[in-house]
Amino acid sequence: MARFLKPFEGTIYAGFRILAGLLLMQHGLEKVFGLFRGRPEQMPDPMLWIAGGIELLGGAAIAAGLFTRWAAFLASGLMAAAYFIAHAPKGFYPLLNGGELAVLYCWGFLFIAAHGPGGVSLDRMLGRS
Repeated sequence: MARFLKPFEGTIYAGFRILAGLLLMQHGLEKVFGLFRGRPEQMPDPMLWIAGGIELLGGAAIAAGLFTRWAAFLASGLMAAAYFIAHAPKGFYPLLNGGELAVLYCWGFLFIAAHGPGGVSLDRMLGRS
């Protein structure tokens, strides 16, 4: 099976990076513009704007493959902070404290930061990798 997928490795990675960035952007759109479910009421305004800005702009940058490593590293740190601020105090297990998405985003963005933009990216078009 792995040999069959090897020719598609770059395309699959680009799809993962783009999808992860677009999904993160939705959280930013929610916090900054109140789209989808509206602004979270339990977050203080400064935290809402900082997290929302990183999610919106960082998600767009990750999806486009622009400043990919920096944007993904910042997003990974944001998701780690989100987990420990909002979820970990509710209990140890991510499934029980509602933090499994934050954990998955954290490690996914850390992977993107380590892997780089990939072949289908603005960074690659601009000669940065």
